[in-house]
Amino acid sequence: MIDFVATYIFFFAVIDPIGTVPVFIAVTNRFNPAEKRKIAIRATLIAAGVLLFFVVAGEIILDAINIPLPAFQIAGGVVLFMFALTMIFGESKAEGEIKTVNKINDIAVFPLAMPSLASPGAMLVAVLLTKNADFSILHQMQTSFMMLAVLMTAFFFMLIAAKINKLIGDGGANIISRVMGLILTAVAVTNVLEGITEYFSL
Repeated sequence: MIDFVATYIFFFAVIDPIGTVPVFIAVTNRFNPAEKRKIAIRATLIAAGVLLFFVVAGEIILDAINIPLPAFQIAGGVVLFMFALTMIFGESKAEGEIKTVNKINDIAVFPLAMPSLASPGAMLVAVLLTKNADFSILHQMQTSFMMLAVLMTAFFFMLIAAKINKLIGDGGANIISRVMGLILTAVAVTNVLEGITEYFSL
């Protein structure tokens, strides 16, 4: 039996449902409520599919191509770092993405499903917390359930994002996006350092 609360908190930290809110607000501001709901549903389902894929096959794929988990962690940290820099120094994160994404399906995939929900860090945690050598099938199923619970939390936050938008406004969403970018850079650097530490057994 897993520690459900600890597992939920762990996934909450890496999936970051709260951090998804300003992203959702910014990239869906041109859509009506029904379209926003469709985007939220599609993004959540895609993210769930991606993370469940890593639960089932992530470790197998990494082993098959001889990629150690620390290397995957370092690569994920680098990608996350680059993404975070665009949030801080680019046009506002949302403004830059809206210029290249106009369709509901596109927005649901990028940036909402990936990398906002199914981030490199979330993929890594999905693999680490369901390692076949360390955890039983029941344990992996329980872990997957908590991961999906966090995604449902993110879905709920996206549904009430309009109310949040009324409270903070577009300027507030822009500020939050840049602050989240700064936080993500710290998370990314931590992932890289932890990967290096484990790889070199420091």
